[in-house]
Amino acid sequence: MRLLIQSEDAPLVARAVEIARKKGARARVVPTTKAALADLRSGRGAEQLWVSADADVAGFVRQLRAERIHVPVVAYGIGTDARTAVAAIRGGAVEFLPLPPEEALIAAIVEAASGGAPGLVADDPAMRELLDLARRVAPAEASVLITGESGVGKEVVARYVHTHSSRKDGPFVSLNCAAIPEALLESELFGHEKGAFTGAAARRIGKFEEANGGTLLLDEVSEMDPRLQAKLLRALQEREIDRVGGTKPVPVDIRVLATTNRDLEEAVRAGTFREDLMFRLNVVPLEVPPLRARPADIEGLARHFAAKYAKMNGLGEVKLAKAALRRLEAHAWPGNVRELENCLHRAVLLAGGALVDADAIRLPQPASASSGDGGALVGRTVADVERRLILDTLDHTRGNRTQAAAILGISIRTLRNRLHDYAGEGAADADAGTAGR
Repeated sequence: MRLLIQSEDAPLVARAVEIARKKGARARVVPTTKAALADLRSGRGAEQLWVSADADVAGFVRQLRAERIHVPVVAYGIGTDARTAVAAIRGGAVEFLPLPPEEALIAAIVEAASGGAPGLVADDPAMRELLDLARRVAPAEASVLITGESGVGKEVVARYVHTHSSRKDGPFVSLNCAAIPEALLESELFGHEKGAFTGAAARRIGKFEEANGGTLLLDEVSEMDPRLQAKLLRALQEREIDRVGGTKPVPVDIRVLATTNRDLEEAVRAGTFREDLMFRLNVVPLEVPPLRARPADIEGLARHFAAKYAKMNGLGEVKLAKAALRRLEAHAWPGNVRELENCLHRAVLLAGGALVDADAIRLPQPASASSGDGGALVGRTVADVERRLILDTLDHTRGNRTQAAAILGISIRTLRNRLHDYAGEGAADADAGTAGR
């Protein structure tokens, strides 16, 4: 994961950079936001950009958008209060990093930038068979189309192909075609020349050139506008691209992987996806099975996520009770691995102690069980409702405490104190249970 940090050699920032590198980030530091812009235009690329909250975060984000540079911004602050964090988030930052740095928080931020990919668990024969095929086709240069339902781990498989390929020492560049507005996607893919459009203050290198010598992943490629599909097809055929506003083609040396959760053949019949592009991308098809079709993976994934979120929240080592595992294995998991991950994150927070029991496994209730008259709140204490609201909001933000605090209208410090209290309550309950046996 490529990380770009704007910092004028502040010691606490240097410590945060050191932690990020330990977590696998390839971090580079520039002194100003102007230098950060120049670095991004050059084509070195980044999956995440850290800037000081003392800078004009909102203005900097506007400048990135004007130049069609799509990179998440994390604001950091030394000894700042919650108002500074909220201002940074409102200015366009996706996260606020308080300093001195917390290793667990930096680990979470780095993982989010790298796609939030779960550990690659392949205990089930269906998954082992898929990875065996992926390993056999990885050394080739052929395009690979990875299909499967939302949340099954398609990007994880794509990274697996890259790391077993001859390009493993080159860059792995991922672009989510569904997450970027149509008007920005062409520039994001192919780059642009100075003056190509309003706001194009300098030449900008796109993802194709960033991935030169390595692998380019086109995530959710089925969501690409048909007009851009024609330009993508030419780039794949000719191994060269045209920057927006450019006058001559630029050669590129990349391998393309693509993912989709849609039926591309159906999209071709509907006229929303080019048939020739489908054939070009689908040289080698890899279909990732849904979690319900690989039940032997549930326990391994659950243990991985429990350990991950216990560490992130400073809870030490946790274990999953057999009753908890039985509940997990009995669920259909329509949201696949992503749903399981969210469930385990919530369970670790609810349990708070060393043992995650079945009571901490909160699964969706059937629609018929819901009530619209507020009756579900009757008989519950205010503290219990507050706890559930905080944990559900954290689940909604996928563990992003800054965003959760902003949604709840409380300070980050208050949120941390509440989570610390919940962890203490869980430990006390565990001790009481032990004493009663």
